[in-house]
Amino acid sequence: MGTLASELGPLAEGLTPAPRVYADANLPAGLVRFMRDRLHWDVLFVIEEDSLRRGRDAQHFRLAAQLRRTLVTLDQDFLDDARFPLSECGGVLVLSAPSENQLERLLKQANRVLFPGSPDRLPLMGRKLHVRADWQGELE
Repeated sequence: MGTLASELGPLAEGLTPAPRVYADANLPAGLVRFMRDRLHWDVLFVIEEDSLRRGRDAQHFRLAAQLRRTLVTLDQDFLDDARFPLSECGGVLVLSAPSENQLERLLKQANRVLFPGSPDRLPLMGRKLHVRADWQGELE
């Protein structure tokens, strides 16, 4: 028998065809609203969960993988493979842009590249993708 998250993860995936993401505390609320309203993503936003809002990065990294959600963040610390090993990674998307409008553009592009309607719920499983304002949609 596994953990509650490992047992329920596959069931949760089947509840919605929408991309499932885990938004950490450093994402602006407007960006989370954009992911939900415009991109129609299923977003767990840690700020909305009392038990998670003050969690450490390591907790968010593990929980996103356990819940089978792609971690979306502005925090480049998650790119450190020594602290956040690829072997334990459910997928991390790190966004870097100077304005919320540019971040929205990156998310729209990520939506087309990562979630093109395919059945792959964790397109970045075991990988991290750092997208910057000049990103053209390539997967590193």
